[in-house]
Formats: sequence, C-alpha cells, structure tokens
Amino acid sequence: MTTAELAPDKKDGSTPPPPAGAAPGGMLPAMGNIVNSKRAWAMTGLVTFLYVVNYADKAVLGIIAQPLARELGLTSTQIGMVGSLFFLTFTIGGFMAGALNKLLTLRWALLALCMMWSIVMLPLVISASLAALIICRMLLGLAEGPSSALMHTAAYSWHPPAKRGLPSALLAGSASVAKIALAPVLAFITVEFGWRAAILALSGLGVLWMVCWVTGWTEGPFTSKAVKSPKSDDSAAPATIVHEEPSAPWRSILLSRTFVSCCVLIMAVYSLTTVVLTWLPSYFEVGLGYTALQAGSMFALPSVVGLALMLVSGAVTDKMIARGARSRVVRIIVPCVGVLICGSVLLFLPQIGTPALAVAAVSIGYGFAAIVFPLVNSAISELCPPQQTAGTMGAFLAIMAIGGLIAPYATGVLVDNAATAAEGYAQAFQAIGVVGAIGAVLVLIFANPERDKKLIRAAAQSANAATSDA
Repeated sequence: MTTAELAPDKKDGSTPPPPAGAAPGGMLPAMGNIVNSKRAWAMTGLVTFLYVVNYADKAVLGIIAQPLARELGLTSTQIGMVGSLFFLTFTIGGFMAGALNKLLTLRWALLALCMMWSIVMLPLVISASLAALIICRMLLGLAEGPSSALMHTAAYSWHPPAKRGLPSALLAGSASVAKIALAPVLAFITVEFGWRAAILALSGLGVLWMVCWVTGWTEGPFTSKAVKSPKSDDSAAPATIVHEEPSAPWRSILLSRTFVSCCVLIMAVYSLTTVVLTWLPSYFEVGLGYTALQAGSMFALPSVVGLALMLVSGAVTDKMIARGARSRVVRIIVPCVGVLICGSVLLFLPQIGTPALAVAAVSIGYGFAAIVFPLVNSAISELCPPQQTAGTMGAFLAIMAIGGLIAPYATGVLVDNAATAAEGYAQAFQAIGVVGAIGAVLVLIFANPERDKKLIRAAAQSANAATSDA
C-alpha cells in the first residue's frame, strides 16, 4: 500500500474526501492526538540512546587526547588535524542520508551505521600510530555522517511538525547526556585502565544499543513511508489517513533564505561544539592545571548548562507554537539571542585569569549557544514536505559539520603558537564566539520559516502541475 491509497470508512467501500481544515497535503490536524503518546516517547527514547552512543564516540578523542599524545608523541596541531579530518568525512557522509533513507528502512540503515561505529576504532587498539588514528577516525566520521539526519527523521516520524521542539531538544541534548553520564566514566577508565579500554567500552555500548534497536523499533506515522497512524488505544477509533504532499524542487528548499542563513549560524555554533569535543579536557588539564580525572569529569559542566537550557527551550517553545506563536519568534529569534549571549561571554575569556571562572565562562557560553540545535533543526524540518525530511536534514547537518573541518585544527595551531596553552585555547573560544554572533545577526535579518514554507509549497505545487501537464 502506498501513501496515496485511502482506507474506506463507509460500508459500501467508498472513500470520503479529506475533511475541511486538513493540513497542507491532507494530513489531519487530529493525527497528533491519535498517535499513542507513550509509544511515541518510547521510540524517541530509543533514538536518543543511539545519539548518546554517537556523541560518546565523538567525545572520546577529547578524553584520550593527552594519553595518546604522550604515547605517540603527537603535537597539538596533529591532534587538531585528526579532529578536523573526522569532520571532513562526517560532512561527506551527511550527504548520503537521503540516499540511505531511500535504499533502506530506518531500522536497517541505523543498525548498519551503528555496527560500523562499533568496529572501525578497533584497529587502533591493536596497532596504535598516527596513521591508524587518522584512518580510524575518518572511517568513524563517514559512518556517523548520515546518522544525524536519519536519527532526526526517525524521531520526527513519531511527532508532527508543531511538536518537534522537545524531541529535537532530547536529540541535541544527547551530546550533553553523553558528556554528563559517560565522559566521567570514560575518563576513569582511561586513567585506570588506559585509553584502549575506553574504546573497547564504547564498542560494547554500541552492541547493547543494536540489540535494543532490533527488538524494539518501529517507524512512526509522520513520514512519507507511513500510510496511516497507529490505532489509538480505543480499537474502535478510525485510522487517520496521511495524504502525501507533492515533493518540492530541492533548489527551493536549499536556496531559501531561512536554510542558507541558518547554515551560516549552525556552522559557527557547531565549530564551538567540535572544539569542546576535541579540546575541552585538554584545556582544563593543560591550560588550567586540573588533573586528568578532574578534567574528564568537568567535561560535563558545559553540557549540564546546555542540556537544561535545551530541554526548557524545547518544551516552552512547543507550547508557545501550540498557542499560536510564530515559528520565527520561537525557533529563530530565541536561539539567536542565545548565541549573542554566548558571543558576549566568550569575547572576554582571554581576560579571565581564574581557572574556575574560565570554566564557568565556557560552560555558560556553550549552554546558551546549544539551544540553537533543537530549535533551528525544528525550523528547518518544517520547511520541506515530510518525504523530503531526511534529505533536507542530511544536507543541513552535513553543511553544519563544515564548522568542524576548521575549528579543531585551527585551535591546535593556536595552542602550539601561543605564549601559553591557556592563552591559545582562550583565543580559539573567543574567535568562535565572535563568528557565532555575526551568524546570529544574519539569521535575524534573513530567516523566516513561515514565509519560506509557503514559498516552498508553492514551488512544489507548480512543479507538480507542470509534471501533470507534461
């Protein structure tokens, strides 16, 4: 059965027309009320679990960077190069999300990607060298590249567009959960048993998720592959039909002012994330004088602030939209204000000489910038027809990762050439804060999801009419 087929609800088998007031493309507003809420959040939790594993794999380099540097004789520039090369292949892989979503179901695509994450770092455990480190991290980036878009698509399949702020916050907050819950554990494992044990532990965690995924996952109704929503707890309740929207030309989505301006902002904020993932424990240990175990444990502090602000902003903005607030206000203006606060704080980081205050400044700046991820991702997801969500999010998140191509390496160069390591790290954070503030101003000027959604739907109707006439 395809999404164009309609289930009859009359005794004679005829199909009634979509009721008045249906959403664009025929999706009924009541659909979100029929989906089983407990199941929707259980499936979202399963995807969130995978995102935690995903970010732990990213973050482990920051935790084991100093032991690796000592064992292999690496400079800060070389460590930064490894971090940037990871995001090179991560960016390339991101553009594969749409193709994978067409070739495989979400169940098998994400299972295959997680299997790759769990094994690609193992050769480094057996034979450690700079070349092995580079190859393993680049393969990991290639496997993780498509996963972000597919995980967003999987979670969004259980939530209508107006209610995606909180699910987006949970996914974005997975980075924080990984650093809060797993970073101290990985730091302890690294200090007590060595960096190889930390990599093996993450491989085991990936295997555990795969078992949960195969036995528990089902796809939700808010995708192009879904025909109708799951039945409600009342078996007598009628199923709700999903009428697929016509696809929009990709240029109308990818060249919209909202998409382009948000790409600039998300690249700047993601560069901050990649520097935190690659360098924050080293900054705390080498730059500020904390022990390796303290640095690994304090790795979570910016994430505590970020997670709290992401969850609060996601829940509050969903309620605001439900009460009629414009998407531009809650998903554009709110995150841009957060990034402007971040830029203001990081601007003065080089002038802060007290280690505890420097930790607080980085934590506050990162926390306010992090609300960009759930809110802007939600704004981008509402631009396109449902069947183009994976491709749109894949392109957006791949472009986002470009910020990671430069920032880790540039930070390493700054640290190697600064008067002190602390000064080099602080200058890197300061530069990112300034670039982020500039990006926020551009988004405030150009981005408007409601306007561009209408333009994209109009382009889709025009393209569909042209195809029909031909």
